Amino acid sequence: MYNILLLLGIVSLLGLISGKLLNRMKVPAVAGYVLVGVILGGSVIGWLNASMLDSLGLVSELALGFIAFTIGAELEWGLIKRLGASIISIAVSEASGAFILVTIGMYLMLGNLPLALILGAVASATAPAATMMVLRETKAKGVLTSTLIAVVAIDDAIALILYGFASSIAKNLLDTHASPSLLNMFVSPALEILGALAVGISIGHLLSFAVKKVHLANDLIILVVGVVLINSGLAQVLHFSELLADMALGATLVNKVPNLSRRVVSSLEPITPPIYCMFFVLAGARLQLNLITQIGLLGLVYVLTRISGKVGGVYLGATLSHGPKVVRKYLGFGLLSQIGVAVGLAIIVAHDFPPALYGAAGKQLSLWVINILLFTTIITEVLGPMLTKYAIIKSGENNKA
Repeated sequence: MYNILLLLGIVSLLGLISGKLLNRMKVPAVAGYVLVGVILGGSVIGWLNASMLDSLGLVSELALGFIAFTIGAELEWGLIKRLGASIISIAVSEASGAFILVTIGMYLMLGNLPLALILGAVASATAPAATMMVLRETKAKGVLTSTLIAVVAIDDAIALILYGFASSIAKNLLDTHASPSLLNMFVSPALEILGALAVGISIGHLLSFAVKKVHLANDLIILVVGVVLINSGLAQVLHFSELLADMALGATLVNKVPNLSRRVVSSLEPITPPIYCMFFVLAGARLQLNLITQIGLLGLVYVLTRISGKVGGVYLGATLSHGPKVVRKYLGFGLLSQIGVAVGLAIIVAHDFPPALYGAAGKQLSLWVINILLFTTIITEVLGPMLTKYAIIKSGENNKA
């Protein structure tokens, strides 16, 4: 028997301590949260077992809702337009590049198309936290820096859309009760994506109106949290993507009331850190160290194909849109960190492919996705910041802020 409040309290404090220790070594705190989860999980001391993780699913849903909302709030059309068409070209190209190359690499290794598609979609996401940490540390300023910030924001939105299509195709391929069809594989995810966007945009308009009437900070927090929860819940009831709906909510807000959106997003800052901490600790607890020998070569292929897709995609997108030479050469090296939205997508896989509907294949798919991602995160969270710093220094944009 365990007490959920006691459990979450201990998880939070241990995550805080580990995050601070790793921060001193110039490693993002989120890696410390995951490390604590690995230690508390079934692979080490076994305190956070599978049944406990299932019972704490609400924490993951809360965290993912706020993460998606914050991503959406970065998608200000006016800013994207000012930065130019090359931003969109680069973001689409690098996200698609990672998706295509990882999908091909994983399929050749495993011969499992549903798993390869999901891993490809997850690989397309980039974590902004580690990248932003390096930019602040190097006092970076210039065309590469501004382009990198914009691409990171758009990248995760593209990743959510890619996941929507990939998961729908994978579900059709795994569904033993129905024969796969092009209609189900492509029309169904398109309708789900459009439905999620419609929910988020509709509620976003209501939130944009409401925030104009709220002046007290505490009232604003209650309003925003309530609306994000309603938006997530409505999308869930309608079987739409909650992440896309919350992203659309944030994007609608920032484009309807750009002068108020920053205040709205800032209102969440006091309450989200402990939720994010618990989320990443619980994600780390899902790692199964006994799979490390099986994941070794597979993880290496995943990392190499993802890096090739990101770096090559940036070069292609920047070349096609006539982007600056410094962007073509170095931007891809700033897009390699993946812990964040990618972990969120990996957690969602477990909910989207339950054994009750997809049997052993669904269970195996979710198990492999979260473990491959967490194992490779150890590499990307060390390599990513180092290569981002390398790119900033080589471009000559360091120490200019």
